[in-house]
Amino acid sequence: MDPVTGTTNPTSSDVVDLSLNIGNNRQECGTFLQTLGICGAALRRAPNNYLPLLIKQMLLKSVFNIVLVILLSGFLQQCRISQNNKHDNKSDKMDSAKKNNPVYSNTDSSKVALSEEEWKKVLPADVYNIARQKGTERAWSSKFESFNEVGNYYCAACGNPLFKSDTKFESGCGWPSFYEPVSKSSIIYTPDNTHGMQRTEVQCGRCKAHLGHLFDDGPPPTGLRYCINGVVLDFDKAQEAEKKYTDKEENKNK
Repeated sequence: MDPVTGTTNPTSSDVVDLSLNIGNNRQECGTFLQTLGICGAALRRAPNNYLPLLIKQMLLKSVFNIVLVILLSGFLQQCRISQNNKHDNKSDKMDSAKKNNPVYSNTDSSKVALSEEEWKKVLPADVYNIARQKGTERAWSSKFESFNEVGNYYCAACGNPLFKSDTKFESGCGWPSFYEPVSKSSIIYTPDNTHGMQRTEVQCGRCKAHLGHLFDDGPPPTGLRYCINGVVLDFDKAQEAEKKYTDKEENKNK
């Protein structure tokens, strides 16, 4: 309540709501701001015998505050739109890449058998190099090496669920490390005697993509370390991952 005029001053939320309602298109917003400018100019020219100086100053200040809040809210709204567009564009690119892969699924557990020529057509070059040609990414190059989001990790070649985030740990080896897969069928274990070493290769249980290697220097409760190339991992945050995992289990029980 204004002590001089006896009127109620608009709150900031009132002004923001008003600005959003009138800001649906630029022409309406511009007309409104122009009207406020005319009112302000009229107030400045009004003789003091019609409007006491104190009231005139208060009204001019109110008009200025309203214009400022409207401009600020419009700027913030534009920033939000810009950020959403960036996120949508990134998601669209990822979805587009997966749509080009007919076998990619987070719920289908049927085995995948494609020729190398077919894999080369549907996989990005970096994924193909590791998944199909058993390559190895450079240490410390994966964004997942020190990644701590909660969710599930999937095979980037076929979408098969591989690991849960709560089994991931900091091993210091330079590659994403886990101590346990989602299920026994998620991983295939194959002897690897290349490079003069005896190791255990881990492959995707659905498409046999090369993932990395298994070592026995991990933490409890398994004592194992699944050393995985981050390039062949996809990640979904907890709510999305839980829904996909639940859908997969329901499909198994049908």
